[in-house]
Amino acid sequence: MASKKEMEVVKGLNLERYMGRWYEIASFPSRFQPKDGVNTRATYTLNPDGTVKVLNETWSGGKRGFIEGIANKADPKSDEAKLKVKFYVPPFLPVIPVVGDYWVLFIDEDYQYALIGQPSRKYLWILSRQTALDDEIYNQLVQRAVDEGYDVSKLHKTPQTNPPPEDDDAPKDTKGIWWIKSIFGK
Repeated sequence: MASKKEMEVVKGLNLERYMGRWYEIASFPSRFQPKDGVNTRATYTLNPDGTVKVLNETWSGGKRGFIEGIANKADPKSDEAKLKVKFYVPPFLPVIPVVGDYWVLFIDEDYQYALIGQPSRKYLWILSRQTALDDEIYNQLVQRAVDEGYDVSKLHKTPQTNPPPEDDDAPKDTKGIWWIKSIFGK
């Protein structure tokens, strides 16, 4: 039985250093991502007000799908790396915000790889600045997740191509337009 003690969270995360692009090396499958998604990545940009712009991209069937959101510290007074991320679903029609917890459980001192979780332990991500991660480091991160009470049998490795695709090369995922059309019956 996994203990449900409070997870260890990174203290004193340097948000500026954390910004930029991260590649998803592995994750728990989520209903927000296509099952056949590849080249999944996140790009973080610091806004002037201290919030973070989040761009999550994934490629499915050769098309680029993406969703944007905003992250901010759950408690501005705390030095723990606990963020709240708010996405608008569907991404092209900002009506329903989906709010999630984003806890940085581990990051190396050079900010090259990270383990991200959240308090329910239903979501887990292994992120890297590169499209591939050394097996030894990967296994250390997986072990850390086990120590924090995660069921790592659910971890699914994300295929990444090297070099990664460019945003502009892929046709956009246009399913969203059909969704609007179906609402208005056009």
